[in-house]
Amino acid sequence: MTVSIDAFRQLKPKSLKSHLDAGFPIDPSALDNSMYRGISLGVPHWIETFAWTTFIKTFHREPETHGLRGWNVRLHQTGIAGDIEPQRTKDGSRRTFGHFAVTDNPSGGNGLLIDYGLGGNGAFDPTRYLKDPIVALEANSVERLLGWTYLDLGRVVSTPSYFLLERIGPLDHVAYP
Repeated sequence: MTVSIDAFRQLKPKSLKSHLDAGFPIDPSALDNSMYRGISLGVPHWIETFAWTTFIKTFHREPETHGLRGWNVRLHQTGIAGDIEPQRTKDGSRRTFGHFAVTDNPSGGNGLLIDYGLGGNGAFDPTRYLKDPIVALEANSVERLLGWTYLDLGRVVSTPSYFLLERIGPLDHVAYP
């Protein structure tokens, strides 16, 4: 049974963790050169008022190294059902942040690990301490993924921040940190 976005948005972190724990493995090659609409879950609504609710998460297979990496794209916050319109810089390029590498999950979880510490972010960029385990919500499908963000400060510092990713199509641009 597919859980709706609205139902996911109502879940508390404990329930979201149960979905993450019950998630399915992801074939990393199935993410090659794709884009997902991301929806923030689990954080208090007052945090969303000054942060964001929606974003784009990309996955790009580097032709030279064959490594899987990606980045996030800031969106104009038009609501869950709103348009997916990227924020732009003065030169018209998309506003990207939080570059990452995708690795196997060293904790032995079902999915993969998004590691911002391996993404080439600047030395003073706080995202370099973030990691996101991600899983598929359905077996043998990467159409919908669920992730959780934690801080790696030499030990895991839990956050209430989860996110739902829904595939929106192929990658249409490449960005660098």
